Amino acid sequence: MNEHHSEPGYIWRSFDELTTTQLYSLLKLRQEVFVVEQDCAYLDADGLDQHSMHLLVYDENEKELIGYLRLIEPEIKYAEPAIGRLVTAEKIRGTGIARQMMREAIDQARDTFPGRVIRISAQLYLEKFYTSLGFTLASDPYDEDGIPHVEMHHGGKL
Repeated sequence: MNEHHSEPGYIWRSFDELTTTQLYSLLKLRQEVFVVEQDCAYLDADGLDQHSMHLLVYDENEKELIGYLRLIEPEIKYAEPAIGRLVTAEKIRGTGIARQMMREAIDQARDTFPGRVIRISAQLYLEKFYTSLGFTLASDPYDEDGIPHVEMHHGGKL
């Protein structure tokens, strides 16, 4: 049990380690935000989850999933390891949790894939957020599912 009950619990799982409850919760949160809230019809189950480490962030009671992202292995989506599907529950936005989650993911990527550049496909409006975490712009804006995105890189060697 976590001594600091005010801090959310961070849990890393491979796809095969996810329980059916965890898998359902992460798919539900991704769909609530990316499909319903952002009004974007796209196939969320893209075949990359099976090749990813999943960061699950729970509330202080460890009951509700409030944050999620995935770290995709290199040579799956890109040559580099990639962080994607960063999502937070609406009620905890603005608390800095997304920044904490990204720092956790960058650390995990460095530990798992040392010396490798990390690549992300970021929604354009979040460019400054990712730049503040050490990412650099690596592409012109492009359309992904009707939303402007940019590719960004972090650290390592290309």
